[in-house]
Amino acid sequence: MTNKLTRRNFNILAATGAGAMALGVSGAHAATIKVAGIYTQPIQQKWDARLHQALVASKDAGEIEYVFSEKVSNTDYIRVLREYCESGVKLIVGEAFGISKEARKVADEYPEIAFLMGDPFDKHGKNFSVFDNFIHEPCYLMGILAGSMTKTNKIGLVGGYPIGEVNRLFHAFINGAKSVNPDVQFKVNFIGSWYDPPKAKEAAFAQVEAGVDILYAERAGVVDAAREKGILAFGNVNDMNKEENGKDVVVASALWHMESAINNAIAQVKAGTFAAENYKEWTMMQKGGASLSPYYEFDSKIPADAKASVEKIKADILSGAYVVEINDEEPKSTY
Repeated sequence: MTNKLTRRNFNILAATGAGAMALGVSGAHAATIKVAGIYTQPIQQKWDARLHQALVASKDAGEIEYVFSEKVSNTDYIRVLREYCESGVKLIVGEAFGISKEARKVADEYPEIAFLMGDPFDKHGKNFSVFDNFIHEPCYLMGILAGSMTKTNKIGLVGGYPIGEVNRLFHAFINGAKSVNPDVQFKVNFIGSWYDPPKAKEAAFAQVEAGVDILYAERAGVVDAAREKGILAFGNVNDMNKEENGKDVVVASALWHMESAINNAIAQVKAGTFAAENYKEWTMMQKGGASLSPYYEFDSKIPADAKASVEKIKADILSGAYVVEINDEEPKSTY
């Protein structure tokens, strides 16, 4: 899996608190435990921001002490990981994309510490839990809306890298659109960066020139292109209507919520019951890990039948009656 960052600018910020307990001590009710976040991107980058926001919320609720490092390159990551292990933290939340093998070795060396790591592979040992971004379900719902609202029957998707966590979102979006509009076609581009708004914007412009009238903005910069070209867009991970100048442009966003997953891990550490798990389901809709944003000013502009279809499929997803396909293969343009 491609690394999320190659830059280095180490920075540690700490939040105050009191109390800690060791992993494996059962029946404890410590007011707080010390938790570390290690991020390869600046915390303003939305993928890491969702983790950071969930941990800040837990800190503000008095559940944890929280320290973090941002912009940690893969070449520095293991050193930083070990330093936190030696500092008294009881839970580490971070990313192991590209360094999974090395991170697992560290976890083996510190069996009393809980690890909850973004990782494309499965759980490891007794204390290394993994998660990834599984917001494909609201992406499918957005596809239904996009397929219903396109006038040219051409939709564009601009992403960072063709890796599993992006590919599955694109496929779900495409399948949702095709479920209501089998004639729709797609342009798919990857910009080779996790954060390069000008490059994403240029890719979106090229897609508009190729006839698309709706864009899936997996990366920052696409919404600006949609605004300049007077077309609609759909957002990814965060609420791009409210957070990325998307008013009158972004119809809806597929939102990622890490609060449920992180709160579960914290509760298990405090109870002494933390065990290696795959947190996949905690990032999906049934457990509150993903959702579709409000429609805001587009509420009255979306076709009624499309809204009804979204509500029905959403209910079926939440009940387990409908399962959105997960396809991690690289999607291709269809025209």
